[in-house]
Amino acid sequence: MFKQLLNALTSTSTLDRAFEDLNQMLEHGAWMFEQANQVLHSRIPAEDVRDAIASCDKEINELERSIRRKVLRYLTVNPGYDVAACLALMSVAKDAERIGDYCKNVFDVGRFYSKGFNVPKYQKRLDNIYDRTTSLFDLVQQSCRQSSEKPARQALDAVTEIARECDQVIADLFRDEDRMEMHEAVAYSLLARHYKRVAAHLSNIATAMLGQFEDLDFYPDPGADDR
Repeated sequence: MFKQLLNALTSTSTLDRAFEDLNQMLEHGAWMFEQANQVLHSRIPAEDVRDAIASCDKEINELERSIRRKVLRYLTVNPGYDVAACLALMSVAKDAERIGDYCKNVFDVGRFYSKGFNVPKYQKRLDNIYDRTTSLFDLVQQSCRQSSEKPARQALDAVTEIARECDQVIADLFRDEDRMEMHEAVAYSLLARHYKRVAAHLSNIATAMLGQFEDLDFYPDPGADDR
């Protein structure tokens, strides 16, 4: 709906190219998320992908700047035209940029914590959250590429449960009386936090795809305000 609205309002290809930049940002973010988790589970050495992840993050940052330039150029030529939609596009570009930052944070957990995950009741839950967040990337990318509302709605439905489970993991860690290495507990809590934020920024992009601009930056949060 978001892209259809822009296409209906303008005959220029500038904003269409900006959407292509957004798609690329999401593709890079999905790749970084997957690689960071490969490092996290010691499937690949951190040194093998550190430079590639850093390069990918720089490309995401440049694509965000590219979107800003395209939107500002368009508004300069067409003052007062499509302002709400253009501002929404700039907003979700920032979400896509933040996803890259949180993927780097997940990578850092894997890079600095190397003792392995030994508490199944947390490891299995976080692995499940990772799988569902990976599916979120697929849904949001599909919605963005095809200007389709269905995958965007599916993404929003899934995000609420992901956020709730991430909050529950952190709450359980505080209440857990079992003996656990401090560094392992810290790793679990950081991952729950980072996964939740990746999912939240994906949900914001899905919200824009539905044209619900008034709801941008109001992330699904079953607990206290975490924005």
